[in-house]
Amino acid sequence: MKLGEKQTLFVVKKVDFGVYLAESPKDTENRVLLPARQVPEGTAVGDPLEVFLYKDSRDRLIATTNTPKLVMGEAAELTVAQTGKIGAFLDWGLEKDLLLPFRQQVKKVKEGDRVLVSLYLDKSERLCATMNVYHNLQSDSPYHTGDQVTGRAYASSEEFGVFVAVDNRYSALIPKKELYGQVLLGEDVRARVTKVQPDGRLVLSIREKSCLQMQEDAEKILELLDSYDGVLPFNDKVSPAIILRETGMSKNEFKRAVGHLLKAGKIEITEKVIRKK
Repeated sequence: MKLGEKQTLFVVKKVDFGVYLAESPKDTENRVLLPARQVPEGTAVGDPLEVFLYKDSRDRLIATTNTPKLVMGEAAELTVAQTGKIGAFLDWGLEKDLLLPFRQQVKKVKEGDRVLVSLYLDKSERLCATMNVYHNLQSDSPYHTGDQVTGRAYASSEEFGVFVAVDNRYSALIPKKELYGQVLLGEDVRARVTKVQPDGRLVLSIREKSCLQMQEDAEKILELLDSYDGVLPFNDKVSPAIILRETGMSKNEFKRAVGHLLKAGKIEITEKVIRKK
């Protein structure tokens, strides 16, 4: 019998408050209760039943014929029903809400939030939720290079970038070099597939293709100029760190956009500033 999974068990005993189930019709020791309100009408000893196993409010192993919104080995988006002193409690379609401990949250959640989670067993062998879903994502997505996708940012790494669950199912990464602007963990991002790895995992970019991105970046620079009363207090020779901090662009992208605006006669560049015409 496995916690957190749907499985077929056999009725080995009927009582007033339900039926006892076991892995085989002859097993009378390793049993689990299916409460009477869950027992299908006409069920007899020896019948097979598909059930889901979890623990009730007293930490007793119990079966249900209800279908939960999340099972072991998968990822799913659940709603926060309430929050408490030890974490958040998620509605997963069963009588007892699912605990999402604070230490398993990539960002603080509140009642009503939709969060992407997987199941795991804690030290007390209880089912809990985690927002670290990496190991339960698939690598057989239907997407190809150039496709636009939407996914949930669920983890970040200084070395690699931001990890994304595309369609809440498929494993993807926005490499560090593609991270311009802010990507918030727990939020959805719109991205373009730049590569499909040999193992099927997706590589993403939140930047548009170069020609479209240059125009978008140019418009962003004009907006930035307006916020500085028409004079940007640095030019394209400033350090990449300042450009990234102020514009969210790499130095090369900034220079391309500035060159586009200069050619269009919309700006002029001096030794120290960029001025809007």
